[in-house]
Amino acid sequence: MPGLDIRVVLPAGATPLQSPGRSAGEALRLLPPGGSHLPGWCDAFLLPPDAGDLFATRLWYDTTLAHAVPAGAVPLLGLCAAQVALLPLLRGPRGLTSLTTPYSLAWRPLPALLAGPTALQTAGASLGAQRRFRPPMRLEALAEDAPGLADWRDGLQRAGLRVLPYRHFGNWHEVLRPGAGWEGYLADRPPALRTTIRRKLDRARRDFRFEMPRRPGPALEAGIAGYLDVLARSWKPAEPSPGFDPALMRAAAAEGLLRLGLLRLPDGTAVAAQYWIVSGRRAWLLKLAHDEASRAASPGTALTAMMIRHLIEEDAVQELDFGRGDDAYKKLWVGTRRQRIGLVLAHSGHPAGLLAIARQTLAGWRR
Repeated sequence: MPGLDIRVVLPAGATPLQSPGRSAGEALRLLPPGGSHLPGWCDAFLLPPDAGDLFATRLWYDTTLAHAVPAGAVPLLGLCAAQVALLPLLRGPRGLTSLTTPYSLAWRPLPALLAGPTALQTAGASLGAQRRFRPPMRLEALAEDAPGLADWRDGLQRAGLRVLPYRHFGNWHEVLRPGAGWEGYLADRPPALRTTIRRKLDRARRDFRFEMPRRPGPALEAGIAGYLDVLARSWKPAEPSPGFDPALMRAAAAEGLLRLGLLRLPDGTAVAAQYWIVSGRRAWLLKLAHDEASRAASPGTALTAMMIRHLIEEDAVQELDFGRGDDAYKKLWVGTRRQRIGLVLAHSGHPAGLLAIARQTLAGWRR
């Protein structure tokens, strides 16, 4: 593939990633046909599902590959330097990018689990050398404080690339006060929200039935059906990848990480639904919705309170994460905002790279 030149050096004993007609020595190889899962050798770079970093796990990437790859994009894998880091990538209409979708809350280079402290600097230098005189490459959903990211950027720059950061999305979260419990969490909320929570919880106990299926089986499938029914009657636009959320719920349930909550009317109709994934004392809110016809009863507010109380009291989580975006309601429930960034990797020896550098320089002057 012209322009795709991240060298792949397979680990000892690994099965080459080949597609028909391509040689074993090609620089960057396609995933197996269909791209529905990562090959086994990638486990040397992935964390276990309960390690507290959901977006560096096989669970996340296998679900993304099977259900959320954008139309016209091809998943690619690259190993940088001496097998010290894995880069999950996409080749699509925008060229070479990180393997991120509208569902991604984080992305980062994945160092080998036994790699040394300079592994990502070495990986950055390797990637930077390969991208000289090539079109810009765009990476999204990076945490500025991700482990090793500064070293990786340093390696890229030493190789002659310009690393052009931009603001991607806001992420609201909160590290909970140790030992504060549910009442301590409530005490830290704005007074108006505290009052609303207490009032709506009282009403929800009278008018709704709370469910939280967590394991694979008929109850989970009924819960997923209820979630999809609520989503269809909510204010939210159509999903870009409708199969992603149900698949992620099933995969997380199989690992014991899913917390799917629903509020139902006495006749069984779901009026609010949301799902969280818990890993390593962290809980991510992946999606929530409520039926607009029941908005006056605030079932969404009541359900969020019920779920957070369970996460604190039963799962002993230490951090709540409300995902991507600066929706106004998020700062009521969690009190800290952090910026997720993107990076454009550009080289002045390519016309598009020189243009990207000039645009950011001009934007800096204007600011």
